[in-house]
Amino acid sequence: MPEAAGRVESINLSRGGVPKTSVFEALVTETGLDGDRQADRRVHGGPDRAAVLFSLDIIEALQREGHPIGVGTTGENLTISGLEWRDIVPGVGLRIGEAVLLVTRYASPCETIRRSFLDDDFSRISQEKHPGWSRVCARVMTSGVVRAHDSVQLQTF
Repeated sequence: MPEAAGRVESINLSRGGVPKTSVFEALVTETGLDGDRQADRRVHGGPDRAAVLFSLDIIEALQREGHPIGVGTTGENLTISGLEWRDIVPGVGLRIGEAVLLVTRYASPCETIRRSFLDDDFSRISQEKHPGWSRVCARVMTSGVVRAHDSVQLQTF
């Protein structure tokens, strides 16, 4: 049976802060996505947080709950569809375009993304409060170009 594949729906960058805006492609390296900046390097970036990934399927489910969330509004670099998001946990590898990433941790939500949620309740995507609804951080194991609509495959190390 072929392994399930996802797809890159959006690549999102900013000069710091949110929302991040969509671009067609980006070079992904161990320091992150080329052209992306983080406003507060104490809590963003670094090797184990080089990229933040989120699920379009989760974003759409949150929209159905009435949240004003959109692609890039919570600061994710890569918005992905077609994978069972609950399976994207620390230790999982992903081949995305030319790049290979290793999920390292769940991304802790903070008040800078509050406007993406009803009543500013950014804890709606907290892994502790709502398992399976969180963004994830990743380390870049193999650098490469990632393009919109690239395939996303689970990768074994």
